[in-house]
Amino acid sequence: MSQTYDTPQDAEDALYDALEDGDLERVMNVWENSGDIACLLPMQPLVRGREAVRAAYEPLLAQGRRIAIAVTHIHWYESDQLAFHLIEEQAEPQGPQGGRPPMAIYATNIYRKGPHGWKLLVHQNAPTPPPPEMMAGIGPRG
Repeated sequence: MSQTYDTPQDAEDALYDALEDGDLERVMNVWENSGDIACLLPMQPLVRGREAVRAAYEPLLAQGRRIAIAVTHIHWYESDQLAFHLIEEQAEPQGPQGGRPPMAIYATNIYRKGPHGWKLLVHQNAPTPPPPEMMAGIGPRG
């Protein structure tokens, strides 16, 4: 049976809890059941539709892999039907692939309210920019 989320934050909490637990079924429960969904994970091509999104998460959570994720909200917008959450994820692989340093990632989560509550419509990741001292001399050219 599909879980219903009363708020976009409830859906977001469920997503990150499921990722930390390595539970693909719970991850997929957060996603809307439509062909509109899209996911862009780090260093991966954009995927659309439930089967493609599931296939993108499977290797991340295979063989008991877990990801400890600390989420910081940067900005969000919510209306009656849509919610956009801009966050920073501090992700640290656990389990067999553990031992890697934490990775900072920016993410955009877009939720849509439907007949079964709030569900994830789009998840997109991007690496955070390097520290300012590494950016010296890099910027727009005039």
